[in-house]
Amino acid sequence: MTRVTVWGEFRQEREEPAVAAVYPDGIHAAIAAGLREAGFDVGTATLDEPEHGLTDDVLAATDVLTWWGHVAHPEVDDAIVERVQRRVLDGMGLIVLHSGHHSKIFRRLMGTTADLNWREAGERERIWVVDHSHPIAAGLGNSFVLEQEEMYGEPFDVPAPDELVLISWFTGGEVFRSGCCYRRGRGRVFYFRPGHETYPTYFQPIVRHVIANAVRWAAGPRGDAMSHGNPAPLEPPPAE
Repeated sequence: MTRVTVWGEFRQEREEPAVAAVYPDGIHAAIAAGLREAGFDVGTATLDEPEHGLTDDVLAATDVLTWWGHVAHPEVDDAIVERVQRRVLDGMGLIVLHSGHHSKIFRRLMGTTADLNWREAGERERIWVVDHSHPIAAGLGNSFVLEQEEMYGEPFDVPAPDELVLISWFTGGEVFRSGCCYRRGRGRVFYFRPGHETYPTYFQPIVRHVIANAVRWAAGPRGDAMSHGNPAPLEPPPAE
C-alpha cells in the first residue's frame, strides 16, 4: 500500500477564526481524510512538531509527501528542506498544494522564485484538463468548476513543466498553469493550484480525486537507483 505523509503548517487554523471555521481540525487533516478514503496509508506532520514531523524515519517510510504551507515558509528549517530534497531525488513523490508554491522545498526543486499574481475575491475557477492521456487526468472529464477560490494568475515563475495536465481560468479573466508535473532525480513532483484556506476546497470530492490521482502517479515506478563515484573502466585500454 502506498504510504503518504500529509504535511501542513497548522498555524492559521489555530490562530484565525475564519480559517478555523472551515478547517477546525486543520487543512492537513482534511487532505489526509480524502486520501484515506481513497485507500492510502496516511500519516500527518505539522510545522510545530519536532523536526517539523519529518524525521529521517518518517521520510524513509514515505512514498509520497504532500505539502501545504502559507504564512510560515521562512520557519521551515533548511536542514529539513535538505532532507526532503534528498528523499525526492532518491525517489519519494512530492505533491505541492496551493500556496506551497512559495515553500522552500518547491523553490529549491524549481530553482526559481515561483512568484505569481494573486487576488482574493472568491472567484469562480474553471479547471481545464489539457492532457487527457495523463494518469492525473483520469475521471476528471474535460473540465470542472470550483465556485469560490483565490485567483492565481500568470506569469508563474517556474520552469516549463515536463507535463502540463491542468489549466485554470478565473472570472476575472486570468489563466494559470494549475497542474504541473516535474521529475527531479528519481522523484516525481506535482504542483496543484487550488486550496485557499478560507474556502472548503479540500472537502470537494473532485479536488480529493485529483490529489489521489496525483499520489498514485507520484508513487509510480522510479527506475534503478543511480550510482556515482570513480569506477574502473569497463573496456580494456587499446593495445599499443
